[in-house]
Amino acid sequence: MVLLKGFEIEMYTGTPQGDIVGLSDKIMSDLDGFMREPDSRNVEYITQPHTNYDSLLCALLRPRKTLRNYLQGLDNYTLIPGSTLSLQGSQRFFRSDPTNPYHDYIEQTYGTKVVTASVHINVGVSDPEVLMRACRVIRMEAPLFLAMSASSPFLDSKTTGYHSTRWGLFPQTPNHVPLFASHADHIQWVNEQLASGTMQNVRHLWVSVRPNGDRRPYDLNRLELRICDLVTDPIALLAMTALLEARLIQIIDNPSIDPLTQSPFSPEELITLTRSNEMAAATNSLDARLQRWQDGSSILARDWIAQIYQEVWSIAKQQGFSCFLSPLQKILREGNEAQQWLQLHKIGVDIQRVIAQAIIATQEREAELESKLCSSVRQ
Repeated sequence: MVLLKGFEIEMYTGTPQGDIVGLSDKIMSDLDGFMREPDSRNVEYITQPHTNYDSLLCALLRPRKTLRNYLQGLDNYTLIPGSTLSLQGSQRFFRSDPTNPYHDYIEQTYGTKVVTASVHINVGVSDPEVLMRACRVIRMEAPLFLAMSASSPFLDSKTTGYHSTRWGLFPQTPNHVPLFASHADHIQWVNEQLASGTMQNVRHLWVSVRPNGDRRPYDLNRLELRICDLVTDPIALLAMTALLEARLIQIIDNPSIDPLTQSPFSPEELITLTRSNEMAAATNSLDARLQRWQDGSSILARDWIAQIYQEVWSIAKQQGFSCFLSPLQKILREGNEAQQWLQLHKIGVDIQRVIAQAIIATQEREAELESKLCSSVRQ
């Protein structure tokens, strides 16, 4: 069994020096396949679902190559790594669609806390009850994916004390989201939120993990992991996705894996535990000390990730994608993007130079992968 996988990628546009410039209106009018966010400074594209990781890699790279060529032609603009407004601009909202009432609500309610770039990983799980159980487990383990992906240690040219400033500040909405015991429980809860106005629409469920589908909350067919910062290196992103897929296969195959039955904590205590873990991971990422949902024991994020990696390695090998999982070891060994940037800053590299170097490194990495791996892979 291999699962369908796809991505929603949000990225900032701007100058090679790292200054972020809102261009989503132009991009949307001139290029197919790109969507705007409420703020014009980032733009989104969505990959088609694939089971095959080679196809996924090229599905990540090809739209970015098209977008880069377009931006270069506009005025030497480029794509900017990181999940926050690293250098400046967090005081002001730049509306991409001033006539959109939902965007009105977002700007007035949350301000620029939502002006972030990220990656949402979608993995297909067709049975709605299995999907709900998978969401329960992965919500408990979502802080581990934040720890691997953290890429937002800066805001307005300052360090913030977070490795993921994005998730540290992001307004999770509604304020309290339960662990759904069943699909019916989820349907009832969503309809209650829509009736009370705590959710403006079915998309207005901003939590680390949510069930997704073509007619929410009724027709659901995939788990959407929303906690990750933007991961610009496609190989690193695919490694995290491979860990998620292998863990999901393990969960699907073993119905006893369930926080509602395997944990000594109540559902409310589990939510408190994972919210605390999320904030710890947002602050210290791989070096965060977390609590395991299975027994409450304390463990470093990197050690918990390594344990799951060992558990699911044979699953990935059996399904033929272990080579895409193995680069995770490099992240555990060398640190995530935020940790690498903070290390450079610590030895005296100023923040603008850190971002400018990351822009070049990202572009070079994409070009290398595209030329080596995507020329022979069909879309």
